[in-house]
Amino acid sequence: MTRFGEYLSSQFMNPRGFIGNVITFSQNIINVKMYKSTVAVVNATAEDSILDIGYGNGHLLKYLYKKTGSSLYGIDISDTAKALAKKRNKKALRDGKLNLEVGSCVDLPYEDDTFSAVTSINTIYFWEDTVKGLKEIRRVLKEGQSFYNVVYTKKYLDKIKYTEVNYKKFETEELVRLGKKAGFSKVSVKNIVDGDSVIVRYTK
Repeated sequence: MTRFGEYLSSQFMNPRGFIGNVITFSQNIINVKMYKSTVAVVNATAEDSILDIGYGNGHLLKYLYKKTGSSLYGIDISDTAKALAKKRNKKALRDGKLNLEVGSCVDLPYEDDTFSAVTSINTIYFWEDTVKGLKEIRRVLKEGQSFYNVVYTKKYLDKIKYTEVNYKKFETEELVRLGKKAGFSKVSVKNIVDGDSVIVRYTK
């Protein structure tokens, strides 16, 4: 792989500066079916709280707020992402319902049983410890509620050159197994684009 390919991969993992801004914007376009599919399955109200893992420029948060009016929380490893997400979600910020952190999903700064839903689009590839991250998400979910993990399949990612580094690629069956290992009571899979992308729903 070229140095540019490695750099591009690192930007998808942790968007930074101007290029990071471009990367997050491009993801909004490329992943539009993922965003729409996620918003469609999350059921919450203004009394609920939703956590988004790896919120990027806040594109998903904006549409979740429009649908639910819920208190929005997010954690992302990128300082650039936090600044962009605050700009994109001015209404939620004005309403006192936007709470963004810079950090890792393997060490979530939230109390047990806090959230009515947790979402994540294309981040699990980059977690430093997959099972620990899933356990942390389970911990902060309320009983009976779900984590919606939206991902591209290994088959699809293998077609993309820059995913050769920094990406952990998962077969769908492995994502199911890891969810059960992390203690979720039920794990189900819903196709977005058959063979390319799925929602893996982990229920506490």
